[in-house]
This record gives sequence, structure tokens and C-alpha cells, in this order.
Amino acid sequence: MSKPQLLLLFLQLLLILRAARFPLSLADVGTAARYTPPYIPTACYGNDQSQLPSSNLFGAAGEGIWDNGAACGRQYLVRCISASVPRFCNPGQTIQIKIVDRAQSLVSKPSRDGASMVLSSTAYGLIADASAISVNIEFQQV
Repeated sequence: MSKPQLLLLFLQLLLILRAARFPLSLADVGTAARYTPPYIPTACYGNDQSQLPSSNLFGAAGEGIWDNGAACGRQYLVRCISASVPRFCNPGQTIQIKIVDRAQSLVSKPSRDGASMVLSSTAYGLIADASAISVNIEFQQV
């Protein structure tokens, strides 16, 4: 191999190593709160509870992702990245949820106002300790 080819190979390897160490993320960061039954998706489905996934992995969109109702039905990958109390996140646990409501119009009060997402008790309990009022999350639309 010539010197220019070796230099090019070295630069390519350097870029690969850097990408592996500092991966680019296409996800957003926000907060998640939880809410409990009754789950009545008023903003998206006009009280039609048949629209709720049978897995109970769903949530309500906060104002930052509500998008004038376009968020209804969107699917997101969600994982807990930190909490005010150490070890409240379930590390390595990522869930997929469906947006079924708007956080501002929930029938059941969320554990914290102003969250990016308000998750069903089931969804929240999979990514974080259920006693946490809210947690910091990473989420990505799929």
C-alpha cells in the first residue's frame, strides 16, 4: 500500500472509532410523568378506549410533541436516562409506546405537569420506579 492509501485507511479507522465512542443520536430528551386509570383518550379518539393498545404501553403527548393533534397514534421508543433519586431508572429498558391523548386533557391527573410525555402506569413502571414523580427520558419517533 502506498502512503496516501495508508493515510486514508488510518483516517477511516479513526472516524469509525470516534463514531463508536460518540454515536450520533437522533433522539430527543425530555421528561416523563405517569398517570393512572381511568384511561380515556379524549383528545385523540373521543373516549374510544378500544384505541388503547392491549399491552397498556401508551402515553399522552406533552405540548412539545402534541403538534396540533398530529401526535395522535405516533409511536415512540422511550427509555429512562436519569432521575432525581439514584437507581430509579431501569437501565437498558427501552419500550415502544403509542400516543393516545394530550397531556393537558387527561381525565386522570399526571404525577407532574409539563412533562414531555405522560405514560400509562404500565409503561412508566417498565422504565422507572413507579414511586418516582417524574424521570428524564430519551425518546425517538419510530
